[in-house]
Amino acid sequence: MKAGIKQISDITGFSPATVSNALNKKRGVNLKTAEEIFRVAREIGYLANNTISKIKLVIYKKNGLIIDDTPFFTLLIAGIEQECRESGYEMVIGNLDARHPDYREQVKQLLHEPDTAIVLLGTELSAEDLKSYQKASCPILLLDYWSFDMDFNAVLINNADSARMAVNYLFTNGHRKIGYLKGKFRILGFRQRESGYHSAMRENGVEANGQFTVELSTTMNRAYRDMLDYLNTKPALPTAFFADNDMIALGAMKALREKGYRIPEDISIVGFDDLPFCEISSPRLTSMRVPKQEMGRLAVRKVIDMLHSSEDVCTKLQVCTKFIERESVKKLI
Repeated sequence: MKAGIKQISDITGFSPATVSNALNKKRGVNLKTAEEIFRVAREIGYLANNTISKIKLVIYKKNGLIIDDTPFFTLLIAGIEQECRESGYEMVIGNLDARHPDYREQVKQLLHEPDTAIVLLGTELSAEDLKSYQKASCPILLLDYWSFDMDFNAVLINNADSARMAVNYLFTNGHRKIGYLKGKFRILGFRQRESGYHSAMRENGVEANGQFTVELSTTMNRAYRDMLDYLNTKPALPTAFFADNDMIALGAMKALREKGYRIPEDISIVGFDDLPFCEISSPRLTSMRVPKQEMGRLAVRKVIDMLHSSEDVCTKLQVCTKFIERESVKKLI
């Protein structure tokens, strides 16, 4: 007898409707129920051996300077795990470190894993790094990275427009001398935010002053030390800074306070990401909120769409941010 939904229903005791819903990854099916239905479906041959049953989040590290020092990714991973569980997929987490001597061999093995779709967290990726992933035999979605000349589906942050929004907020509050706290490790997201910063400056008829651009390390402690070194040169300062992310902003704020600058009375600062630290900093940091868990869930939903679609079309989904106003910006008008 040919394996079918009725046979799975008879073996498991679940209704044909429940079996169908589970096999089609529809919501509303209990996780344990879905796992049992898939187990039986494989045993009787209803599902081919190469059917995707798990989604693997692969965390790529070029040097770990972004990934290792922020709670941003913990929240992102939580969203991925929740959506996998609710959709009936097993979630697996793996790490790839480009500094590891066996890195290339690890990539080869990863790209041919059976039963697996991959969500590649590419925050620290470059276009050159991504070339190694083009020959994958399993489905891949890029998360927090995008390449214009390679065919990958992707989910990422609307970085440029978000940065424009942040800088325009400073202009709305009367600031004209607006500096940029620039992360030294130039990941794609930072380059896009820099583009948004310059766009907002041009739109408001102000030429960005290179003296107000400060390159800082991307961990909080190193950003603090770099900012101290910069302030020790007694530079002319703008009235406000836009920072590539909150870790950079918070490190800079600590250095400014130590040097006697008051925030926001003397210097205003806007960050990016809206990490939990923003609520407990002094003053509380104004920032662009990235919907981290929702972004993770969206990535999984996109992977599932890829698995069920017969269309060979790549899409880039950009997640919008929300401006969170707190006390780190002074109104000059």
